[in-house]
Amino acid sequence: MAESLFHGAWVVLLCGPVLVASVAGTMFVVRRRMLAPAGSSPDEAPDQVFWDLFLGACVAIPALLIPALVSPWAGLVLAGAGTAAGIAAHRTTPRFLARRAARREQRQQRSVHQAARAQHDELMVRWRRYELDPAYSIDYPALTDVRLPETSALIKAMRTADRLREAAHQGYPEAVGSLAASLAAAERAAGIPSALPLEQGA
Repeated sequence: MAESLFHGAWVVLLCGPVLVASVAGTMFVVRRRMLAPAGSSPDEAPDQVFWDLFLGACVAIPALLIPALVSPWAGLVLAGAGTAAGIAAHRTTPRFLARRAARREQRQQRSVHQAARAQHDELMVRWRRYELDPAYSIDYPALTDVRLPETSALIKAMRTADRLREAAHQGYPEAVGSLAASLAAAERAAGIPSALPLEQGA
């Protein structure tokens, strides 16, 4: 009896981690494929799930059967551990994938906002030339004349972009895009050659 317990304990220690890891890993992979976005190829999904289950079973079944042959109680313990690992992986995988997707989206938003801030700064440097450079102010007074519809729309777009930038609002990149379009429209309305601001800002 003592020898059976001793051997059973050893096979549980040796095969338990393999069984738990294989069951949990297989369940995670299968759930991830089942929860994949609709854009992924639906025709390949059943085949992929089958092979995931097959490969997982190739590891899990020997890790369960060998201890069961050595000691029945060890097989029962490992069967319970494998079942618990599968249930836990089944329940936690959606939350894990959701958190990972949220982190990825946050990184993408930070990257988009950083690019928008850089573009915003460039646009403001371009705009301030019409305010601060005497030559530009004399040659193109329309860019500072808020009575003109294009210039008025430009000022509104600048205020909106500034406000959303301070608030770190998710609509900030779109506001910067509107600012760029408004500045280009105001420059066209003032008769400014499209290449002129870029050449002067180089």
